[in-house]
Amino acid sequence: MLTCNHPVPPDRYNDRVEEHLRVTGFYHASQIGVVQNQKALVNALIERWHPDTHTFHLPIGECAVSLEDVALILGLPTDGLTITGMTMSSFSALEAECLHQFGVAPRKSECRGCCIKLTWLQDLKENIQLTDEISIQSIGQYSWGSACLAHLYRALCRASRYNCKEMDGPITLLLGWAWIRLPYLSPLPREPHSFPLANRWRNWERGDRRYRYLNLAHFRKAFDELQEGQFVWVAYAVDRVDPNIIPAEIYMQSVVWTTTVPLVSFECIEWHATDRYRRQFGFLQGVLPQERSLDKAHGEVLTGPKNFNWATTPSHSSWVMYWTNRYNYVLSELPMNSQHPLETYVYWYRSKYGN
Repeated sequence: MLTCNHPVPPDRYNDRVEEHLRVTGFYHASQIGVVQNQKALVNALIERWHPDTHTFHLPIGECAVSLEDVALILGLPTDGLTITGMTMSSFSALEAECLHQFGVAPRKSECRGCCIKLTWLQDLKENIQLTDEISIQSIGQYSWGSACLAHLYRALCRASRYNCKEMDGPITLLLGWAWIRLPYLSPLPREPHSFPLANRWRNWERGDRRYRYLNLAHFRKAFDELQEGQFVWVAYAVDRVDPNIIPAEIYMQSVVWTTTVPLVSFECIEWHATDRYRRQFGFLQGVLPQERSLDKAHGEVLTGPKNFNWATTPSHSSWVMYWTNRYNYVLSELPMNSQHPLETYVYWYRSKYGN
C-alpha cells in the first residue's frame, strides 16, 4: 500500500467565496483539515463528565471546554446574538422559507419529512448566484461558537448515560481541548504553529500511528493517576501559543470567554460553568455554590412537530435573556478568606465528590 506523507494544503476558494466566509465568521473553521478520532480517549473523557455540573471531574479538580477553547481551537466567533428563533416542521413552512431565501422551492418528492434532500441543494448550488449581501453579512452577527459548545455539552450529557452507545457533536473540539490541556496524552503535533489550533493535529495518524492503538485502560489509568502539574490550566499563555498566529478578530471577542451563562442553540440549553474552573483563566478557585439547574430546558429534543419560537417559549426565553446580558457575568478575581485557597478547594472537592 502506498501512502503520501507530504502535507496537503487546504483547498483555495475563489476571492468572492473567501470574502463571504470571512464576513460570516466561518473562514478559520473552513481551514481545519482532517483530525482523526481517538475513541478510547473520548470514552475516558465521557466517563469523567458530570451532567449536573457540566464539567469533567479529575483528581485535580473540575475542568471543561470553554468558549476560549472554541475560539482558539476551531476559530469560531464566540460573541454575538444567540442561535435561536423559529423551528418549523411543516412542508408549507419549509416551502415558504426556501422561496424567501432562494427564490425556488423543492417539491415534496425532494424532501423527507421537514428535511431537504442533499441532491436538491447540490443542484441549487450549481444554478444560483449569491446576491443577497445583507443576508450574508447578518450571519456574522451570531455567536456560532457558543452554539457549537452547547451541542458538545449536550452530546457529553447524553453519552454519559449508561444506555448510550454513540456520541455526536464536535469531536474535534473535544480532542483538541484534551490534547492542549494534557499534552503528555496527545499524539505528535504535525503543524504546531498553525491556526486554528485544531490543525496542530491534522492527519496525526501519518506521524504517530502507535497513538491510534492506545486503549481505554491506558487513558483511564492516566486520569486516575493525574497529578497537579500534568494538566495545563492556562493553556494559551505566550510561552505555549504564539500570539502572532491568533487573528485579531478572535482576540476581540475574548471579553465573553469567562462569562458564566447558558449556551443557547434553539432547543438546546447547556450551562457554561466557568466559575467551577476559574484556574483555566488564571484565577484562584474557591469553594463552589450549588450546581446550576436548567430545569425543563435541559434535555429538550426536537421530536415531533415543533412549530414555535424558541426565543419566546417560556422554558427558554429567560435563558436567552441571560445570554443577552452576558457581559454582566464575566469572571473577575475574588477575595479569598483562606490563605491557602487551593488546599481549601481541594479538600472541599474531595469531600463532596470523593477521590
